[in-house]
Amino acid sequence: MSFSEDCVQFGDQLAKLVDAGVPVREAAESLGVSRQRAYAILSATGRPMGSPRPDVTGVDPARVAAVFAATGSVNAAAKAVGVAHSTARRMLVEAGLVDPARRTRGKTCEKARFFELLEEGWSSARAAREAGVNVRTARDWRAGIRKVGNTRVYSDGTVVDYASGTRYIQPVKSTAAEQRPASGQASASRYLQLADRLVIADGLTAGLSYTVIADKLGRNKSTVSREVAAHRVEGLYLPYQADAAAAAARSRPKQSKLVTNQRLRKEVEEGLAKRWSPEEISHRLVKDFPDDESMRVSHETIYQSLYFQARGGLKKEVAQSLRSGRTCRKPNRKPGERYQRFVDPMLMIADRPDIEDRAVPGHWEGDLIMGELNKTAIGTLVERTTRYTMLVHLPGGHDAETVRDGLIATMTTLPEHLRGSLTWDQVLTVSLDGYHGVAIRH
Repeated sequence: MSFSEDCVQFGDQLAKLVDAGVPVREAAESLGVSRQRAYAILSATGRPMGSPRPDVTGVDPARVAAVFAATGSVNAAAKAVGVAHSTARRMLVEAGLVDPARRTRGKTCEKARFFELLEEGWSSARAAREAGVNVRTARDWRAGIRKVGNTRVYSDGTVVDYASGTRYIQPVKSTAAEQRPASGQASASRYLQLADRLVIADGLTAGLSYTVIADKLGRNKSTVSREVAAHRVEGLYLPYQADAAAAAARSRPKQSKLVTNQRLRKEVEEGLAKRWSPEEISHRLVKDFPDDESMRVSHETIYQSLYFQARGGLKKEVAQSLRSGRTCRKPNRKPGERYQRFVDPMLMIADRPDIEDRAVPGHWEGDLIMGELNKTAIGTLVERTTRYTMLVHLPGGHDAETVRDGLIATMTTLPEHLRGSLTWDQVLTVSLDGYHGVAIRH
């Protein structure tokens, strides 16, 4: 296949994978082309990646060797002739001055020995001395802190730059070895974690079915199917990008979809005006906009938006929006739960007249204080403005008639302008202008 045909076939796919954060090498492997070919395709399609290699034809290898012999530093030799470290090292390897095998960076053996001693019960200081490292270095290993040049990178992404005296946050990507759960161990979290997504990616690479992958994670296969379908780019599942996207989607607080998408909100309002139920609106949007994923909304989202408005004081508008006319959710009784005590609807405190503020006295709140085994009781009346409290003695019992008579006898001791209204616990708010006809339930 010619290079121009490769550009046509793989150009867009490579660009999408690279934009999604996939390294060029992995993108090339997923599409079945070499890394050099992928770089060339990206460059030909106007998407050059990386900086161009410098021209080293005029560099004298003898000078590189001389600087290295004098300083013993590959980096110093590279700076002396103005080339990259890798270029200078390649010249020194060809001259036989540097071993082709690269040294392992860091103290891997010492680090492994340190953690072995910790597992055996050694203290950090003693294990560090035994492993031959500084106590602070060992403490950093244990805390997950990495030292890169003049910076210290903490496990939460905090970077302390000692050269510039600055501190900042960088994105954190944990390795698979650190995050992967034990084989056959089910994820305890409600949401998929990065370790779960890495298992999914490995399973897809190995050609395993969704059912087998789900069994390894201890989840339903539909969970794996939805995860792959939602975070697949050009047929390639990207676990790190999927984890970042899922974390961003879960961030709270965030605005409702009906607030951010005005076009969707308009369609929902038109459906409510036609007396459609939220379920009908949700299904109708799928038929009216089959190719527009932004025009999707769950009926639960519509219900929550309506009832949130009801709590904000828009009861009349909500009653007109729903066919049922309800302004609050109808509770579903669970096994063992009690039914409401009264059949008649109750008025809430917010619906009581003349309570915009507490400047006008005369509005009372009543309740019963029950004695041992509910055999005795005493009534309480609290005035909302002054918090003045009156006790209603009930020596003859606490049935409805007795409580009513006790309230009437107590309230008659007040001036008329202080007998505005009475709100009883779980009963109707009543006006005390005609208190002789009031019946109290408890």
